[in-house]
Amino acid sequence: MDTKEILKSIISNLPDTPGVYQYYDKEGIILYVGKAKSLKKRVSSYFNKDKFESGKTAVLVRKIVDIRTIIVETELDALLLENNLIKKLQPRYNVMLKDDKTYPWICVKKERFPRVFQTRKFIRDGSEYFGPYANVKMIHTLLDLIHSLYQLRNCNLNLSEDNIAKNKFKVCLEYHIGNCKGPCEGHQNETDYNETITQIRDILKGNINSVISYLKEMMMKASTDFDYETAHLLKEKIELLERFKSKSIVVNPNIHNVDVFSFLKDNDNAFVNFMKIVNGAIIQSHTIELKPKIEESDDELLSTAIAEMRLRFNSDSPEIITTFLPDVEMPGITITIPKIGDKKHLLTLSEKNLKYYMKERRDAAERVDPHKRVDRLMLQMKKDLRLQDEPRHIECFDNSNFQGDQAVAAMSVYKDGRPSKKDYRHFNIRSVVGPDDFASMEEVIYRRYKRMLDEKTDLPQLIIVDGGKGQLSSALKSLEALDLRGKIGIIGIAKKLEEIYFPGDSIPLYLDKKGETLKIIQQLRDEVHRFGITHHRKKREKATIKTELTEIKGISEVTSTKLLKEFKSVKNIKLASSEDIEKIIGKAKAKLVLEHFSKSE
Repeated sequence: MDTKEILKSIISNLPDTPGVYQYYDKEGIILYVGKAKSLKKRVSSYFNKDKFESGKTAVLVRKIVDIRTIIVETELDALLLENNLIKKLQPRYNVMLKDDKTYPWICVKKERFPRVFQTRKFIRDGSEYFGPYANVKMIHTLLDLIHSLYQLRNCNLNLSEDNIAKNKFKVCLEYHIGNCKGPCEGHQNETDYNETITQIRDILKGNINSVISYLKEMMMKASTDFDYETAHLLKEKIELLERFKSKSIVVNPNIHNVDVFSFLKDNDNAFVNFMKIVNGAIIQSHTIELKPKIEESDDELLSTAIAEMRLRFNSDSPEIITTFLPDVEMPGITITIPKIGDKKHLLTLSEKNLKYYMKERRDAAERVDPHKRVDRLMLQMKKDLRLQDEPRHIECFDNSNFQGDQAVAAMSVYKDGRPSKKDYRHFNIRSVVGPDDFASMEEVIYRRYKRMLDEKTDLPQLIIVDGGKGQLSSALKSLEALDLRGKIGIIGIAKKLEEIYFPGDSIPLYLDKKGETLKIIQQLRDEVHRFGITHHRKKREKATIKTELTEIKGISEVTSTKLLKEFKSVKNIKLASSEDIEKIIGKAKAKLVLEHFSKSE
């Protein structure tokens, strides 16, 4: 019997029940582990398709020579079993969880007079582990709080009843400075110490209210017994816990024992953020990356992440808040997809954590390889601006004039997302008389690209004109005259609302205000403004020299320039003494200047 017949026989005998299936190749190496609500339907779906969306799935199916299954009671059992088998067997075609960091835990050691400390080693010796904590600042805050509230031992002595009875140990400096009550010499009994450990467990689980209630009872009892010193110490502990609680509450404190999962995709990879909420406070937050290998759907990836995170963080929360439904039914667990209210606020907060993680990860990769940022930015701009090509070379134009006179234009240039200042250009308007921005734009665009065509230099992929539909239409006339329309991307940007206009479209596009595409366009516009204003100012200054000084008979432009260089302005020349002017241009020319200004007053 050939392989196809063997597989067909296996599939025909599969049960219509939940379970886990495993695919093997001819060498007996496991290829893939999957879960199913119905083993028969799910497995047969792989072999009933002629075409697959993913080439990897087609390769996987061709390699399968054996199928093994494990039947379970529920879909949730199948999901958990699948998760465990993937981690144990690491099949080649399964989703890969990218999470190579070893995060710290808080350990309550299984021993007499338990120690409470931070560790990165999870030892299965009966000790209790709380975490892991992706945020190291959180673990330090919790440990600082615990050590502020309670006097715990930090030595690793074997405090057995026999050793303490035989006086094997002596109290150390920690006892003398008040950080430990000295159980090693019998100064603190085990019952009293364990009451402290119970309260610490509640704090680590997020049940701060129960600890506060207990301490308040103890404070009232101490006050009734006239033990005011103990009552005051308990009051300080309650205030410390209240301050910690007020900092950690993020939503309605009635929301307790809830898991939050947000989901986002970036290219082919998926990212999931998990937050555990107890009494309205975030006690844990962690983000993982999933790298799909075949055609896993978003709801399948979310299910995988939920199973992994709940197992890793020992969560038994009866409610899950998430973006959309996972592909697995979870008996006894309520799945909530909130639209408004405090639960929606929690989901939004989880998404913010997720976006921050993705940005941090992207920035780290781009610091190692700066070309990645350029490639990503170019792809984003191409998508946002609906361009045919990536805008590696962008040119931006702006006009300016002064009361209808001295009309000029400027051009800024960006290459690979950065200014290329050596390519900036100024233009003096030649053919337009008076303040006509549309005609000026038409002239400048024509001159710029006519010259580029004549010189056979590389054209830009994007032209930006500073202005709305009018300036854009004028620029398009020149591109049409040069037979370049449609060959170069072109947009107009209107100043007030940052509206982006496209050729032939009267409805503007509004880009994300915080997005990188709009920031690049704004930078180009700001640069062309700065460059154009500088040129315009110089031109006006030159015109001022001609009108104010060179109209004096016998005073040349060279002499005028000498005076302005020394006195900075015509006003200062008028106020200067004859002696100061004579030092610069001589007695004869100074007399001409002074006589001219005396007549004009």
